[in-house]
Amino acid sequence: MSLKQKITDDMKAAMRSGDIKRRDTVRLLQAAIKQREVDERIVLDDAAIIIVIEKMLKQRKDSIAQYEAAQRMDLADIEKGEVSILMDYMPQPLNDAEITALITETIVASGAQGVRDMGKVMSILKLKLAGRADMAKVSVLIKEKLSGWNSYWKAQSGNFCVICPSVFI
Repeated sequence: MSLKQKITDDMKAAMRSGDIKRRDTVRLLQAAIKQREVDERIVLDDAAIIIVIEKMLKQRKDSIAQYEAAQRMDLADIEKGEVSILMDYMPQPLNDAEITALITETIVASGAQGVRDMGKVMSILKLKLAGRADMAKVSVLIKEKLSGWNSYWKAQSGNFCVICPSVFI
């Protein structure tokens, strides 16, 4: 079942059960998906829907921070409820070890040699990690890796296998 179909089914279930908070949140999600489809004249696949959900989650988290700063806990609680409902549609998040392994694999595969190649690595990882990791955290990890990677490349002066950097020639 596609993510779009699951959202539609959840909307129907929320309407039948009388769950107003879930119904309203899912309705907002459906409206955001429909808006993007109309604007771009395409039908969104699951990956594109996850991007829409990520955007909505980011908006909600920003709103929560602003409401809490303004001592409006009632509005912050509403946003937190929407975040929990939207998180139901996100894929299972990766742990730190899996993220680090993917970063290393991508750096090797892309041939990145330093921080200047960070954009190339980020663009590849953004597709692989969509909805499964906090990209701000991933960005910091990539920067750390590439900073260390650059000195690693210089220290080895080309005496290693590009496919498996742990094997020296």
